[in-house]
Amino acid sequence: MRIGVIIGSTRPGRKGEQVAAWFMDQVAKHQEGSDSQEVTYELVDLADFDLPLLSEPTVPGAANGQYENPATTRWAEKIATFDGYVFITAEYNHSVPAALKNAFDVLYVEWVKKSIAFVSYGALSGARAVEHWRGIVANANMLQARSQVSLPLFDSVQEDGTIKPPQPVADGVSGMLSELEDLTRLSGTHRG
Repeated sequence: MRIGVIIGSTRPGRKGEQVAAWFMDQVAKHQEGSDSQEVTYELVDLADFDLPLLSEPTVPGAANGQYENPATTRWAEKIATFDGYVFITAEYNHSVPAALKNAFDVLYVEWVKKSIAFVSYGALSGARAVEHWRGIVANANMLQARSQVSLPLFDSVQEDGTIKPPQPVADGVSGMLSELEDLTRLSGTHRG
């Protein structure tokens, strides 16, 4: 089973990379202490894909995975390799990052009926972004982990730039990952 952990902000100076580094450390700890060794978590940085804004002439739901823009095709090929996802999402202006929303909107079949969980950060720990994401991903019939990890960013960034959230936040990661893994197995989209 493959889970894509997607850094969803492309903004210069973003904290997404630091949040992702912290999260991947938590993933390693979770895998050491559980029976999820058959699960591979791969970090994917949206900034590496340089997706233009809604550049596909065919509506993604009708494109059936066939895209005209090479950047969209490259993104679709990567996303299709996963059975489930974790969105590492900032909260921008009480909502989702535009770059990640665009990355979601340019595809369709690659997301459908797969599992998803959320790691959020920002004002109010990014809770409003996740609230919006839940409605967005429902359109692709994604199975959503009820648990989420929300980092109070202003209290979590150390002087050296690393992330160290309050212990209760870190303690919630393993439960969320277990739920995501269970949903991915239930979805029937995983390849074993």
